[in-house]
Amino acid sequence: MRPADHSPASPASPGVDLDAYFARIGYDGPRAATLQLLRAICQKHPDAIPFENLDVLLGRGISIAPADVDAKLLTAGRGGYCYEQNSLLKRVLAALGFEVEGLMARVLWMAPEGAPPRPRSHQVLGVTIDGETWLADVGFGGCVLTAPLRLFSEGQQSSPNGPFRIVDAMHDGVAERQVQADLSGRWAPLYQVAQGALAAVDYEQANFFTYTHPSSHFTWSMTVGRTTPTDRFALKNNRLTHRDASGGLVEQRDLPLDELEAVLRDVIGLPVEPDWRPVLEKVVGWGAPS
Repeated sequence: MRPADHSPASPASPGVDLDAYFARIGYDGPRAATLQLLRAICQKHPDAIPFENLDVLLGRGISIAPADVDAKLLTAGRGGYCYEQNSLLKRVLAALGFEVEGLMARVLWMAPEGAPPRPRSHQVLGVTIDGETWLADVGFGGCVLTAPLRLFSEGQQSSPNGPFRIVDAMHDGVAERQVQADLSGRWAPLYQVAQGALAAVDYEQANFFTYTHPSSHFTWSMTVGRTTPTDRFALKNNRLTHRDASGGLVEQRDLPLDELEAVLRDVIGLPVEPDWRPVLEKVVGWGAPS
């Protein structure tokens, strides 16, 4: 796969309150559209804004209208999944003057060996700085990127939370880029990034599939994650997985209901609401998927 020519600029994205965004992620430095700023955002965003799909399980649906995303992620202190997280980041980067386009990826993470291919359902971003395209992704749960990666580089790339690499891959004869994470010396595939920018309407359709279709795991299991500068925390239903910054496994255990609520509130940083309780009771009953 070779870097694709950039298409003409699309209409300007809806605006975003940059002061509110930077207050939410705890950033108060320079705002020039530089690689240094992109690195800071990619590290701070997953620490401050958790990954979560609680609204799907609560039957509320997921709106990716900019006003709804901002009300949820910036004002209400909630998190979200990729279409919320990366659509917010896309608007932030565009407002700062970055050249940014939306891309789509096919998730490979935790797929059983020999399983049929999953649909392309994960939004990521391509950010071009001085002619080089960087992959940015703040919406991939407990194994989220915490640094932008050179999309067209074959070598190992460092991040504050362990090494990654991007390698050539093929799917149905089409060249893609496969992102892999180093977990304690084992390269684990995360997803394959397809060529070509997507329009907002494409994400609307994919988002609807993700929060309604029975084959989407978001409709029948809880997925929550937060990544700090020193730790990765992931919840799959009531199973907590805790890894250190290098990707090494620190702890993995199943949580009873009261402790699950405490972890969501005190470790993940979500404002646990009283009406979550019935859903969390079901989550504990489901247990972690095998």
